Amino acid sequence: MTTYYRPVARTDHARPSGAYTLAGGWTWFDTVEELHRDAASRLIAASDAPRDVLERLTAPRASIAGLDLSKPCLMGILNVTPDSFSDGGEHFEPAQALAHTHAMIAQGAQIVDVGGESTRPGASEVSIDEEIKRTAPVIKAIRAQAEVPISIDTRKAAVARAAHAAGAGLINDVAGFTFDPALAPFAAEAGLPVCVMHAQGTPEIMQRDPRYDNVALDIYDYLSDRIETLVATGIPRGQIITDPGIGFGKTLEHNLTLLQNLSLFHALGCPVLLGASRKRFIGTIGGTAEARNRAPGSIAVALAGVAQGVQLLRVHDVGDTAEALRLWQAATLGQTG
Repeated sequence: MTTYYRPVARTDHARPSGAYTLAGGWTWFDTVEELHRDAASRLIAASDAPRDVLERLTAPRASIAGLDLSKPCLMGILNVTPDSFSDGGEHFEPAQALAHTHAMIAQGAQIVDVGGESTRPGASEVSIDEEIKRTAPVIKAIRAQAEVPISIDTRKAAVARAAHAAGAGLINDVAGFTFDPALAPFAAEAGLPVCVMHAQGTPEIMQRDPRYDNVALDIYDYLSDRIETLVATGIPRGQIITDPGIGFGKTLEHNLTLLQNLSLFHALGCPVLLGASRKRFIGTIGGTAEARNRAPGSIAVALAGVAQGVQLLRVHDVGDTAEALRLWQAATLGQTG
C-alpha cells in the first residue's frame, strides 16, 4: 500500500521550535497529512515522517534557468498565437510580442514563457514549421534586447531545438514529454532544464468528461513516473519543475481539489509551478465571463498557491500579480524588500 505525505504548509510568524522549512523557502511545517488510496488520511508529526520524505520536503530547490527558487518567481506568459483562450492575437506580431515582453519584465516577470501553439480546450495541433515561425524570431529578438530567462512552451523537439538556438533556456511541455519521444533526449543533450506538466488527453479532447480515481494522488503518481523517466534520460532531478496542470483535463472540482493539495507535490523533491491564470473555473466561481477580466480571481488563486510554497506562478497579469505578491509577503511574512 503506497503512502503519500502532504506537508501542512504554514506562514504564521509564531513558528514553533522544531518546525521544518518547506523546500528551503518561505513556509514551514510541523505536521504532515498521511494519505492512502484505500484508507482515511491522518495527521502525524512531521518528525514522524520517513527520513527520505523529510529530505525531499525540506531540501532547498536548486536554481533553475537562473531563478532563485527560495522565493516566489513570476513567469510571464507570451502567447504568439492567433487563438489562445484569453489573449489570442494580441501579441502575434513580433513588435507586439517584444513590447509586451519589455512590459512584463518591467512589471516583475523573472522569466518569460513563449508559446506558439494554443493548448486551450478544443485547440487543434499547429504544424512544426508554423510553430517555429511564430516562436523562434520572437525569442531571438528578446534575447538580443533583454537578459531575462526564456522558456519555450512546446510539445515538439524540433520547435524546442529552434527555440534553444534562438536563446531559450528551458522547455515547458504541457504533454509531460509524452507527445514527442525526441523532446526529452534533446533536453538532456542540450543540458536544458524542463517543466513537466500533467494533462489528461490532448487539447482537442481533454475536457470531455475527465475522470480520476483520486485526482491528487493520480497526478502525483503520474508526475513521479515522468520525473523518473526524465532522470533516466539524462536530465538531473534538480533541473526538473513539476506542474499539476490546472485546467488540463480537469473539472472545476478536480481543480479545487488540486489547489487544496498543492503542497503534496513538494514530496516529489522538485519545484512546483502553478498555472491557473485566467482559467475557466476562475470565471465560473468569480462570475467573470471574459477571460481577460479574471485578474482578481487569478491573483487570489496564485496567492493561495504561494501560501503552500509554490515556487513559480505562470501568469498573464504580471504587474497586478507582482503588486499583490509584494503586499502578501509584507503582511504575511514581514518582508518589504
